[in-house]
Amino acid sequence: MAAELFPTIDAPSADARAQATAHQNVLTKPAGSLGRLEQLGIWLSACQGVCPPKKITDPRIVVFAGDHGVAANGVSAYPTEVSLQMAANIRAGGAGINAIGSASGATVRVVDVSLDHDAEGPERVRRSCGSIDREDAMTTEEAIAAFKVGIAVADQEVDSGADLLIAGDLGIGNTTPAAAIIGSLCGAEPVKVVGRGTGIDDAAWQRKVAAVRDAMFRAREKTSDPIAFARTTASPDLAAMAGFLAQAAVRRTPVILDGVVVTSAALIADLAAPGARDWWVAGHAGAEPAHAIALERLGLEPIVSLGLRLGEGSGAATALPLVKLSANILCDMATFSSAGVSEAH
Repeated sequence: MAAELFPTIDAPSADARAQATAHQNVLTKPAGSLGRLEQLGIWLSACQGVCPPKKITDPRIVVFAGDHGVAANGVSAYPTEVSLQMAANIRAGGAGINAIGSASGATVRVVDVSLDHDAEGPERVRRSCGSIDREDAMTTEEAIAAFKVGIAVADQEVDSGADLLIAGDLGIGNTTPAAAIIGSLCGAEPVKVVGRGTGIDDAAWQRKVAAVRDAMFRAREKTSDPIAFARTTASPDLAAMAGFLAQAAVRRTPVILDGVVVTSAALIADLAAPGARDWWVAGHAGAEPAHAIALERLGLEPIVSLGLRLGEGSGAATALPLVKLSANILCDMATFSSAGVSEAH
Protein backbone atom coordinates (compact mmCIF):
# COMPACT_ATOMS: atom_id res chain seq x y z
CA MET A 1 0.00 0.00 0.00
CA ALA A 2 2.87 2.39 0.77
CA ALA A 3 4.09 2.03 -2.81
CA GLU A 4 0.70 3.29 -3.98
CA LEU A 5 0.92 6.33 -1.69
CA PHE A 6 4.40 7.41 -2.74
CA PRO A 7 6.09 7.18 -6.15
CA THR A 8 9.80 6.45 -6.44
CA ILE A 9 11.82 9.21 -4.77
CA ASP A 10 14.31 10.93 -7.05
CA ALA A 11 17.65 11.85 -5.50
CA PRO A 12 18.67 15.49 -5.26
CA SER A 13 20.59 16.67 -8.33
CA ALA A 14 24.12 15.28 -8.51
CA ASP A 15 25.04 17.86 -11.17
CA ALA A 16 23.94 20.79 -8.99
CA ARG A 17 25.79 19.25 -6.05
CA ALA A 18 28.99 19.06 -8.07
CA GLN A 19 28.57 22.62 -9.35
CA ALA A 20 27.96 23.93 -5.82
CA THR A 21 31.00 22.06 -4.49
CA ALA A 22 33.16 23.59 -7.21
CA HIS A 23 31.67 27.04 -6.61
CA GLN A 24 32.43 26.86 -2.87
CA ASN A 25 36.07 26.36 -3.78
CA VAL A 26 36.36 29.59 -5.80
CA LEU A 27 34.65 31.90 -3.31
CA THR A 28 36.82 34.44 -1.48
CA LYS A 29 37.70 32.24 1.49
CA PRO A 30 40.07 29.39 2.23
CA ALA A 31 38.57 26.14 0.98
CA GLY A 32 36.37 24.57 3.62
CA SER A 33 36.72 27.51 6.01
CA LEU A 34 32.95 27.88 6.49
CA GLY A 35 32.68 24.25 7.50
CA ARG A 36 29.17 22.81 7.80
CA LEU A 37 27.66 25.96 6.27
CA GLU A 38 29.32 25.04 2.99
CA GLN A 39 27.84 21.53 3.10
CA LEU A 40 24.36 22.89 3.82
CA GLY A 41 24.59 25.21 0.84
CA ILE A 42 25.67 22.34 -1.37
CA TRP A 43 22.72 20.26 -0.11
CA LEU A 44 20.29 23.10 -0.88
CA SER A 45 21.71 23.43 -4.39
CA ALA A 46 21.23 19.71 -4.93
CA CYS A 47 17.65 19.85 -3.63
CA GLN A 48 16.78 22.83 -5.83
CA GLY A 49 18.72 21.53 -8.82
CA VAL A 50 20.51 24.84 -9.39
CA CYS A 51 23.76 26.54 -8.42
CA PRO A 52 23.80 28.90 -6.74
CA PRO A 53 20.62 27.93 -4.90
CA LYS A 54 17.69 30.28 -4.59
CA LYS A 55 17.55 32.01 -1.23
CA ILE A 56 15.04 30.58 1.25
CA THR A 57 12.24 33.13 1.45
CA ASP A 58 9.10 31.19 2.43
CA PRO A 59 9.81 28.46 4.99
CA ARG A 60 6.79 26.86 6.67
CA ILE A 61 6.42 25.07 10.01
CA VAL A 62 3.53 22.61 10.32
CA VAL A 63 2.80 21.28 13.82
CA PHE A 64 0.97 17.93 13.78
CA ALA A 65 -1.16 17.54 16.90
CA GLY A 66 -2.61 14.40 18.41
CA ASP A 67 -3.23 12.67 21.71
CA HIS A 68 -2.08 9.22 22.73
CA GLY A 69 -3.91 6.51 24.63
CA VAL A 70 -0.69 5.38 26.27
CA ALA A 71 -0.59 8.68 28.19
CA ALA A 72 -3.25 7.23 30.53
CA ASN A 73 -0.53 4.92 31.88
CA GLY A 74 1.23 7.79 33.65
CA VAL A 75 4.14 8.16 31.21
CA SER A 76 4.05 11.97 31.11
CA ALA A 77 4.44 14.74 33.67
CA TYR A 78 1.45 16.62 32.20
CA PRO A 79 -2.26 15.78 31.86
CA THR A 80 -3.64 15.15 28.38
CA GLU A 81 -5.76 18.33 28.34
CA VAL A 82 -2.52 20.27 27.91
CA SER A 83 -2.40 19.13 24.27
CA LEU A 84 -5.58 21.01 23.39
CA GLN A 85 -4.53 24.00 25.46
CA MET A 86 -1.16 24.19 23.74
CA ALA A 87 -2.71 23.85 20.28
CA ALA A 88 -4.81 26.91 21.11
CA ASN A 89 -1.71 28.66 22.44
CA ILE A 90 0.19 28.04 19.19
CA ARG A 91 -2.73 29.27 17.11
CA ALA A 92 -2.81 32.40 19.28
CA GLY A 93 0.91 32.96 18.71
CA GLY A 94 2.02 32.43 22.30
CA ALA A 95 4.10 29.24 22.18
CA GLY A 96 7.83 28.69 21.94
CA ILE A 97 7.56 27.68 18.30
CA ASN A 98 5.82 30.97 17.50
CA ALA A 99 8.61 33.00 19.06
CA ILE A 100 11.39 30.98 17.42
CA GLY A 101 9.59 30.63 14.09
CA SER A 102 8.90 34.35 13.89
CA ALA A 103 12.53 35.20 14.59
CA SER A 104 13.62 32.66 11.98
CA GLY A 105 11.26 34.01 9.33
CA ALA A 106 8.86 31.05 9.21
CA THR A 107 5.09 30.80 9.47
CA VAL A 108 3.46 28.29 11.85
CA ARG A 109 0.42 26.13 11.15
CA VAL A 110 -1.28 23.63 13.48
CA VAL A 111 -2.89 20.51 12.00
CA ASP A 112 -5.26 18.78 14.44
CA VAL A 113 -5.05 15.15 13.34
CA SER A 114 -6.16 13.37 16.50
CA LEU A 115 -6.43 15.59 19.56
CA ASP A 116 -8.76 14.19 22.22
CA HIS A 117 -11.91 16.17 21.51
CA ASP A 118 -14.92 16.06 19.24
CA ALA A 119 -14.03 17.80 16.00
CA GLU A 120 -14.45 17.26 12.29
CA GLY A 121 -12.61 18.37 9.19
CA PRO A 122 -10.42 17.10 6.37
CA GLU A 123 -7.36 16.96 8.63
CA ARG A 124 -9.02 14.87 11.36
CA VAL A 125 -8.50 11.11 11.46
CA ARG A 126 -9.92 10.17 14.86
CA ARG A 127 -10.10 11.20 18.49
CA SER A 128 -6.85 10.25 20.27
CA CYS A 129 -5.63 6.69 19.63
CA GLY A 130 -5.20 3.28 21.18
CA SER A 131 -2.70 2.57 23.95
CA ILE A 132 0.09 0.99 21.93
CA ASP A 133 1.37 -1.21 24.74
CA ARG A 134 -1.83 -3.30 24.58
CA GLU A 135 -3.71 -2.42 21.38
CA ASP A 136 -3.19 -0.94 17.95
CA ALA A 137 -3.02 2.83 17.74
CA MET A 138 -5.60 2.82 14.94
CA THR A 139 -7.09 0.73 12.17
CA THR A 140 -5.42 0.14 8.83
CA GLU A 141 -7.94 2.48 7.21
CA GLU A 142 -7.14 5.20 9.74
CA ALA A 143 -3.40 4.74 9.21
CA ILE A 144 -3.81 5.17 5.47
CA ALA A 145 -6.06 8.19 6.04
CA ALA A 146 -3.42 9.72 8.33
CA PHE A 147 -0.68 9.28 5.73
CA LYS A 148 -2.96 10.94 3.19
CA VAL A 149 -3.55 13.89 5.54
CA GLY A 150 0.20 14.49 5.68
CA ILE A 151 0.52 14.15 1.91
CA ALA A 152 -2.27 16.67 1.36
CA VAL A 153 -0.78 19.15 3.84
CA ALA A 154 2.65 18.95 2.17
CA ASP A 155 1.05 19.53 -1.22
CA GLN A 156 -0.90 22.52 0.12
CA GLU A 157 2.24 24.13 1.52
CA VAL A 158 4.39 23.53 -1.56
CA ASP A 159 1.64 24.55 -3.97
CA SER A 160 1.20 27.84 -2.11
CA GLY A 161 4.89 28.71 -2.31
CA ALA A 162 6.78 27.02 0.52
CA ASP A 163 10.46 26.57 -0.34
CA LEU A 164 11.45 24.71 2.84
CA LEU A 165 9.36 22.68 5.29
CA ILE A 166 9.61 21.87 8.98
CA ALA A 167 7.38 19.40 10.82
CA GLY A 168 6.61 19.98 14.48
CA ASP A 169 4.90 17.75 17.02
CA LEU A 170 2.33 18.39 19.74
CA GLY A 171 0.72 15.85 22.04
CA ILE A 172 1.15 14.71 25.63
CA GLY A 173 2.77 11.27 25.72
CA ASN A 174 4.13 11.39 22.18
CA THR A 175 7.71 10.55 23.13
CA THR A 176 6.44 7.08 24.15
CA PRO A 177 5.41 5.99 20.62
CA ALA A 178 8.50 7.80 19.31
CA ALA A 179 10.71 5.66 21.54
CA ALA A 180 8.87 2.48 20.51
CA ILE A 181 9.22 3.36 16.82
CA ILE A 182 12.93 4.09 17.12
CA GLY A 183 13.61 1.05 19.28
CA SER A 184 11.78 -1.20 16.83
CA LEU A 185 13.26 0.17 13.60
CA CYS A 186 16.78 0.66 14.96
CA GLY A 187 17.06 -2.52 17.01
CA ALA A 188 17.64 -0.72 20.33
CA GLU A 189 16.53 -1.91 23.77
CA PRO A 190 13.69 -0.06 25.54
CA VAL A 191 15.94 1.25 28.30
CA LYS A 192 18.22 2.77 25.64
CA VAL A 193 15.49 4.72 23.88
CA VAL A 194 13.34 5.95 26.79
CA GLY A 195 14.17 9.38 28.14
CA ARG A 196 12.54 11.77 30.57
CA GLY A 197 10.22 13.42 28.04
CA THR A 198 8.44 16.31 29.73
CA GLY A 199 10.46 15.76 32.91
CA ILE A 200 9.10 12.54 34.44
CA ASP A 201 10.33 11.04 37.70
CA ASP A 202 11.86 7.58 38.15
CA ALA A 203 8.53 5.81 38.69
CA ALA A 204 7.04 7.32 35.54
CA TRP A 205 10.21 6.46 33.63
CA GLN A 206 9.84 2.82 34.66
CA ARG A 207 6.21 2.82 33.51
CA LYS A 208 7.29 4.36 30.22
CA VAL A 209 9.99 1.71 29.70
CA ALA A 210 7.40 -1.02 30.32
CA ALA A 211 4.97 0.57 27.85
CA VAL A 212 7.67 0.89 25.19
CA ARG A 213 8.82 -2.70 25.79
CA ASP A 214 5.28 -4.02 25.32
CA ALA A 215 4.67 -1.83 22.25
CA MET A 216 7.91 -3.04 20.67
CA PHE A 217 6.93 -6.65 21.34
CA ARG A 218 3.60 -6.11 19.60
CA ALA A 219 5.36 -4.55 16.60
CA ARG A 220 8.11 -7.12 16.24
CA GLU A 221 6.78 -8.72 13.03
CA LYS A 222 5.61 -5.53 11.34
CA THR A 223 8.79 -3.50 10.93
CA SER A 224 9.01 -4.04 7.16
CA ASP A 225 5.46 -2.79 6.45
CA PRO A 226 5.11 0.97 7.08
CA ILE A 227 1.29 0.93 7.14
CA ALA A 228 1.01 -2.04 9.50
CA PHE A 229 3.81 -0.71 11.66
CA ALA A 230 2.26 2.76 11.94
CA ARG A 231 -1.13 1.23 12.70
CA THR A 232 0.35 -0.84 15.50
CA THR A 233 3.00 1.38 17.04
CA ALA A 234 2.59 5.01 16.06
CA SER A 235 -0.44 7.34 16.18
CA PRO A 236 -2.50 9.28 13.62
CA ASP A 237 -0.48 12.47 14.11
CA LEU A 238 2.84 10.64 13.66
CA ALA A 239 1.57 8.80 10.59
CA ALA A 240 0.41 12.11 9.12
CA MET A 241 3.82 13.57 9.88
CA ALA A 242 5.47 10.62 8.09
CA GLY A 243 3.27 11.26 5.07
CA PHE A 244 4.21 14.95 5.15
CA LEU A 245 7.95 14.22 5.29
CA ALA A 246 7.78 11.65 2.50
CA GLN A 247 5.66 13.89 0.29
CA ALA A 248 8.10 16.76 0.76
CA ALA A 249 10.71 14.51 -0.86
CA VAL A 250 8.29 13.60 -3.65
CA ARG A 251 7.81 17.35 -4.22
CA ARG A 252 11.60 17.93 -4.15
CA THR A 253 11.31 20.30 -1.20
CA PRO A 254 14.04 20.44 1.48
CA VAL A 255 13.12 19.67 5.08
CA ILE A 256 14.76 20.41 8.42
CA LEU A 257 13.93 17.65 10.90
CA ASP A 258 13.20 18.48 14.53
CA GLY A 259 13.64 16.30 17.60
CA VAL A 260 12.90 12.73 18.64
CA VAL A 261 9.19 12.66 17.76
CA VAL A 262 9.63 14.11 14.27
CA THR A 263 12.67 11.92 13.65
CA SER A 264 10.71 8.80 14.63
CA ALA A 265 8.14 9.76 12.01
CA ALA A 266 11.00 10.29 9.56
CA LEU A 267 12.05 6.67 10.05
CA ILE A 268 8.55 5.57 9.03
CA ALA A 269 8.61 8.00 6.09
CA ASP A 270 11.91 6.62 4.82
CA LEU A 271 10.54 3.09 5.18
CA ALA A 272 7.46 4.06 3.15
CA ALA A 273 9.39 6.13 0.60
CA PRO A 274 13.01 4.92 0.38
CA GLY A 275 15.40 7.74 -0.42
CA ALA A 276 13.32 10.43 1.26
CA ARG A 277 16.10 10.98 3.80
CA ASP A 278 18.27 12.62 1.12
CA TRP A 279 15.87 15.59 1.18
CA TRP A 280 16.25 16.17 4.93
CA VAL A 281 18.81 17.64 7.30
CA ALA A 282 18.73 17.26 11.08
CA GLY A 283 18.14 20.58 12.80
CA HIS A 284 19.47 19.75 16.24
CA ALA A 285 20.67 17.09 18.66
CA GLY A 286 17.75 16.62 21.05
CA ALA A 287 18.04 15.67 24.70
CA GLU A 288 16.10 12.39 24.33
CA PRO A 289 18.49 9.39 24.01
CA ALA A 290 16.48 7.87 21.15
CA HIS A 291 17.10 10.91 18.96
CA ALA A 292 20.79 10.20 18.46
CA ILE A 293 19.98 6.56 17.67
CA ALA A 294 17.45 7.56 15.01
CA LEU A 295 19.75 10.17 13.45
CA GLU A 296 22.56 7.63 13.21
CA ARG A 297 20.19 5.24 11.45
CA LEU A 298 19.23 7.98 8.97
CA GLY A 299 22.86 9.05 8.50
CA LEU A 300 22.11 12.65 9.49
CA GLU A 301 24.34 14.98 11.50
CA PRO A 302 22.57 17.62 13.63
CA ILE A 303 23.30 21.25 12.84
CA VAL A 304 23.16 22.56 16.41
CA SER A 305 23.31 21.00 19.87
CA LEU A 306 21.65 23.12 22.53
CA GLY A 307 20.01 20.57 24.81
CA LEU A 308 16.53 21.35 23.46
CA ARG A 309 13.58 19.07 24.26
CA LEU A 310 10.51 21.23 23.68
CA GLY A 311 9.38 19.72 20.38
CA GLU A 312 6.87 21.73 18.31
CA GLY A 313 9.53 22.08 15.59
CA SER A 314 11.56 24.42 17.81
CA GLY A 315 14.95 22.81 17.25
CA ALA A 316 14.53 22.79 13.49
CA ALA A 317 13.35 26.41 13.55
CA THR A 318 16.41 27.32 15.61
CA ALA A 319 18.64 25.83 12.90
CA LEU A 320 16.68 27.47 10.07
CA PRO A 321 18.68 30.75 9.98
CA LEU A 322 21.88 28.74 9.47
CA VAL A 323 20.33 26.87 6.54
CA LYS A 324 19.10 30.17 5.08
CA LEU A 325 22.47 31.84 5.32
CA SER A 326 24.16 28.82 3.74
CA ALA A 327 22.27 29.71 0.56
CA ASN A 328 23.25 33.36 0.90
CA ILE A 329 26.92 32.39 1.01
CA LEU A 330 26.71 30.74 -2.40
CA CYS A 331 24.54 33.54 -3.79
CA ASP A 332 26.27 36.63 -2.44
CA MET A 333 29.97 35.93 -1.92
CA ALA A 334 32.37 37.09 -4.63
CA THR A 335 34.71 34.69 -6.35
CA PHE A 336 38.46 35.19 -6.39
CA SER A 337 38.34 36.24 -10.03
CA SER A 338 35.36 38.60 -9.72
CA ALA A 339 36.85 40.33 -6.67
CA GLY A 340 40.39 40.47 -8.01
CA VAL A 341 41.70 38.50 -5.01
CA SER A 342 44.68 36.21 -5.42
CA GLU A 343 44.03 32.53 -4.80
CA ALA A 344 46.15 30.24 -2.60
CA HIS A 345 49.26 28.77 -4.18
